[in-house]
Amino acid sequence: MRLFHGTENAEIQRPTVLTLGVFDGLHLGHQLIVRTVVERARATHAVPTVITFDPHPRAVLHPESSPPLLQTLDQKVEGFGALGIEQTIVIRFDEKFSQIRAEDFLREVVSDRLQAKEVYLGCGFAFGHNREGNIELLKRVSQELGFFADEVPEVQVRSQRVSSSKVRRLLAEGKVNLARRLLGRPYGVEGPVERGAERGRDLGFPTANLHPHNRVIPRNGVYVTGTLIAGQWRRSITNVGVRPTFGGDAEPSVETFVMDWAGDLYGDVVRVRFLHRLRDERKFNSIEELTAQIQKDVRQAQGYFGRQPVKCSLSMV
Repeated sequence: MRLFHGTENAEIQRPTVLTLGVFDGLHLGHQLIVRTVVERARATHAVPTVITFDPHPRAVLHPESSPPLLQTLDQKVEGFGALGIEQTIVIRFDEKFSQIRAEDFLREVVSDRLQAKEVYLGCGFAFGHNREGNIELLKRVSQELGFFADEVPEVQVRSQRVSSSKVRRLLAEGKVNLARRLLGRPYGVEGPVERGAERGRDLGFPTANLHPHNRVIPRNGVYVTGTLIAGQWRRSITNVGVRPTFGGDAEPSVETFVMDWAGDLYGDVVRVRFLHRLRDERKFNSIEELTAQIQKDVRQAQGYFGRQPVKCSLSMV
């Protein structure tokens, strides 16, 4: 997949079918939009293209209410590629760009530069100065410029609209199973493994202490997880929290015990996907009590994987 930072560097080899948006989390609603673009591009022999923005527009225009992002830019771009997008254009969003009129953007970038055959927007998405670039303006301008435009309907789960904000709320509540339904895959984080106090090793359960790149971490607790090591998903359990039995930390940590595996991950960047919540984090009265609980957690995780193989649990999008 080709990745361009800014439209001026894009190598236009043939016309495009495209969409534009933030797409944080690449949830089921986003996936429907992207798959529509991919299918229509194949049907019209065009390049399936996504235009996205970095940083999040609200981080520039309304930083006080800017949401923490579910994905890093690299994770999002990788997701586009997995869905079949061949060209991603990342536009740096700043005050200057926010002043560009939507109609000018459609004329100069979408039509002239990217030679769009078809353009698709998510339901309710707006772009351009003062968010004037809605579906009505897009359809009006498209008729004049000679490309097709349409709005992709929203996706609902349990009669509720799928949204990034809903995913964030579910993760904050520790409801990783429901978040998975909205995402179409388990929520995951990635980051380098750092050296910690090595208490887990002393207890017989050595953990990888992750420093996540992702800003959104599920609610404190113990989870059944899958951990990607050397290209292979492995069974694991993960504690998110402040380790109250050992006095408590100022900030939550992400510690993962990979079952049936031994190795040194220090300095490696690993991925962890949250499959099922086992329990809340709590303070134990003794190390022995904590160890017994970890043994119970491992047995429960093994039971989970016995019912649902790890490869089936970790579909990649």
